[in-house]
Amino acid sequence: MHLAVLTVELRLEQAHSLKDRRQCVRSLKDRLRSGFNVSVAELDESVLWQRATLGIAAISASREYLRGQMQQVEETCQRIAEKHGANVTDAFVEFFPEE
Repeated sequence: MHLAVLTVELRLEQAHSLKDRRQCVRSLKDRLRSGFNVSVAELDESVLWQRATLGIAAISASREYLRGQMQQVEETCQRIAEKHGANVTDAFVEFFPEE
């Protein structure tokens, strides 16, 4: 059994309040959960309105399946973020157990 964790850092340029930030992050989390059946959580309770970090996790018997799924999740995350005026500033995947 394999676990993949994708960490995505976002810069929310269009967020001018905490409400704007929450709306963007909630939309992103909900769409990733429903579209890919992954677990999504906000990792940093940042005091800055323009930043957010998400952790996205999936489990499977196949490491190759997870690799492809995490790539699709990252691409989708970038598209959704752009629709909300945000940018993905960094993203990286970790696999457990490690190779």
